[in-house]
Amino acid sequence: MVRSSRQPTDPIDMPRREATGRGGDPVRSPEPMPRKPPAPSQQSLRGLDWFIFFLADVQTGFGPFVAVYLTTQKWTQVEIGLVLSIGGLVGLIGQMPGGAIVDAARSERLVASLAVATIGTSALGYAAWPIFPVVVTAATLHAAASCVLGPAIAAISLGLVGPLAIGERLGRNARFASLGNGTAAAVMGTAGYLLSSRSVFLVTFILAIPTLLALARIRDREIDVAQAHGAVPREVPDAKATSVLGLVRHRPLLIFACSVLLLQLANAAMLPLMAGVVTTRSPQWAPVLIAACIIVPQAIVALVSPSVGRKAQQWGRRPLLLIGFAALATRGVLFATVGDPYLLVAVQVFDGITAAVFSVMVPLIVADVAFGSGHFNLAQGIVGTATGIGASPGLRALQQWASP
Repeated sequence: MVRSSRQPTDPIDMPRREATGRGGDPVRSPEPMPRKPPAPSQQSLRGLDWFIFFLADVQTGFGPFVAVYLTTQKWTQVEIGLVLSIGGLVGLIGQMPGGAIVDAARSERLVASLAVATIGTSALGYAAWPIFPVVVTAATLHAAASCVLGPAIAAISLGLVGPLAIGERLGRNARFASLGNGTAAAVMGTAGYLLSSRSVFLVTFILAIPTLLALARIRDREIDVAQAHGAVPREVPDAKATSVLGLVRHRPLLIFACSVLLLQLANAAMLPLMAGVVTTRSPQWAPVLIAACIIVPQAIVALVSPSVGRKAQQWGRRPLLLIGFAALATRGVLFATVGDPYLLVAVQVFDGITAAVFSVMVPLIVADVAFGSGHFNLAQGIVGTATGIGASPGLRALQQWASP
């Protein structure tokens, strides 16, 4: 077979790549079988939009509301910290097994529906029986289900639209997730204020119903299972190209995972540290300013994410990655030098840029480097583990302790 003399040299800048063997060298695999370009229906695409929107609503109920609710139930800070630590540990350990489960599944939609039902049940457990065994079980189930949902969403997206259109699809996913987060924060905050902290988890349970209905709108037959796993059908099976060990040793994937770890390490403690500064300098307006610092990035993500997906297909991955890293560095410098608490809200625009870039680029680059291996979702789990380590509470506490 005659090959073009001009070959891409960087897997990160390629929308698709050849399968690789040990050491990252190209494997001359048997030629992939021809396949029809995907043509998902508008029903499935809209169903995915609203599934992501409502799922973000459901997941918002398990944020800071957990600590607030358990405090109102007379839990001690030690007990609350233990529950949150157990959930965080399960969420960290479960990233790679969660991705492997999605890769092994024959129906990503079924896996996602079971995970959503598990999260809804967990929310009901929090609301109905806030005793230690029930809450620990609910936290564990929620964390385990969340480890499956992230890869399942990316897999459904890839299976529906294919690798050539996945960039724009991931941008759309990030937009609806951001809109869902903002809407849910407002609704649940209002419910908690007007009713009770318990009502937040009842609302979460109720929101699991439209989440499942939206998921049911996605036609299972339109999801290419092999494509959703990052597999390339071949006339002759190629064990070397689909080796899990080869994927784990794949250098571009490991380098990217380390980069994401460092990004999270730099980013995770920045907002809590800034919140402490705002509270000290403007205690009266601190709640409003901190809320604005959370809302501004979400608005930027909702506005910019689809453009990030389109530009990733036109420019390649590297320029956008550099923009995301540069925005984080700029934000850090401004946080260290700006004294006016009101200007700090404007600085959060850079957080929105970083979030918009990496909410799209992380699954997109994983798809680039893992496509052809059949283990796309396991690769997502590897990067997800790095993300969890970088954002871990222990490392944040160490950063806060070391800060002047």
